[in-house]
Amino acid sequence: MESEGVTTVDGSRDGTQDANRGHDPNRGHDASRGHDASRGHDASRGHDASRDRDASRDRDGHRQRIVTAAARLLSEGGPDAVSTRAVSSAAGVQPPTIYRLFGDKQGLLDAVVAYGFTEYLSSKTAEEPTDDPVEDLRAGWDLHIGLGLANPALYSLMYGGHRPGVSSPASVAAFEMLARLIRRIAEAGRLAIPEERAAALVHAAGCGTTLTLIATPEDRRDPELSRTAREAAIAAITTDAPAPAAAEPGPVAAAVTLRAALPRTDALTASERGLLREWLDRIADPAGPHRHRAD
Repeated sequence: MESEGVTTVDGSRDGTQDANRGHDPNRGHDASRGHDASRGHDASRGHDASRDRDASRDRDGHRQRIVTAAARLLSEGGPDAVSTRAVSSAAGVQPPTIYRLFGDKQGLLDAVVAYGFTEYLSSKTAEEPTDDPVEDLRAGWDLHIGLGLANPALYSLMYGGHRPGVSSPASVAAFEMLARLIRRIAEAGRLAIPEERAAALVHAAGCGTTLTLIATPEDRRDPELSRTAREAAIAAITTDAPAPAAAEPGPVAAAVTLRAALPRTDALTASERGLLREWLDRIADPAGPHRHRAD
């Protein structure tokens, strides 16, 4: 005979039946089964993540081998040697892998350019700056020329074969390094023209000199061309060479120097700093585009 719940003196029910009802053997089994399912789900997710990491490493490994192989073929045979078939054979991958990673041959060449710029930037970064920014500019110029002559095919692709109006992030970084060096010359009070023009002039002179030397047969190259172009560029942008018509630096050099140091002062408000920068730009470059602005 089943026992019925008995009402106690305090009005509560006797807990015997409730306790028995709460002790359900299947409930623990269900909880255990849910725990096992959760563990299995977590294990599956961990396996998927591990597989994704392996696939990412494989892609990175393939990409590095392909770019390195393409750079080597470029160095040995020029751009015509960088065919999909030759690169895939040299890198030990199937041709579809190149299309999947780079899209087309132009994408691969862009990656090779980025690789070349990275190598260039690594060598530039390794050079410790000295207390003389103009001497550092000389050293940087010589390094630039040396890199171009050591790997002319890659340099020509980097500086002569890029698409108009398109700059890789690495090339922008390389120019910014030059701009920072020009800024150091300006801060030292030795820059005679605006920073932007000085950086562009040195960049153009260096690239032009290197490409000219590359295009000239090695036995006919003028060994003094690079040095002459370098010193001409430095003389054009610095106050180191005495001006023939003035015994001392004029207001242009003073304005350029103050313009370079302006970001380091906190004595002015932002609007005052902007106004002073505009004035200094007018003094430093009277014939510049701002000459048409209203007073």
